[in-house]
Amino acid sequence: MLFDTYDEKQLLININFKAAADTAEMQGFRGELVLIEGEVADAMGRRKPPHGVLRNAVLLSAGDRIQFICGCLDRLDRLPVLVEKYKADFATDMGAMLFVVNITQPMQVEMEGVNFVLLPLVEGIAWNELVDELGLDKADFKGQSSAQKVVTVWNEFKSYKSKAEVLSFDAAGAFTADLKREGYGAV
Repeated sequence: MLFDTYDEKQLLININFKAAADTAEMQGFRGELVLIEGEVADAMGRRKPPHGVLRNAVLLSAGDRIQFICGCLDRLDRLPVLVEKYKADFATDMGAMLFVVNITQPMQVEMEGVNFVLLPLVEGIAWNELVDELGLDKADFKGQSSAQKVVTVWNEFKSYKSKAEVLSFDAAGAFTADLKREGYGAV
């Protein structure tokens, strides 16, 4: 399956889960998706930490294609990097909602035939924000496996219509600011 191939290539890190869904040929993933790989660290082929990732990634594959993608980008300029690296695996009807730290307003950007819904997010977790944006709650996921929850999100996303303005990637750049992700941890 597609995510097994990504795992072998060390493109999946900080894996929360990678599992088959109850629906045939579908696999869900939550964790981080590597956008810019680190340098090879040793003769065994192990790599240094990546230089760019899609944080809090939520992915759904159908066969050998990415059906749905969600996660958090630190900067808008990482969107073309994501598209370039993974576009060969995009399903023709792939859904995409990305949270971007340095954008100042919701927007939509089309790249490689995919409409990317982009929402600002300085703090929070992409999964929680996604579930809220789609209007889902805990009852919608009752009794489901982790991967099946991603299928539920995908099914809800299919009827989601963003009201955000559709912009070219170049025009979207005008709505960025020098914002950094807020992190919380032990004091």
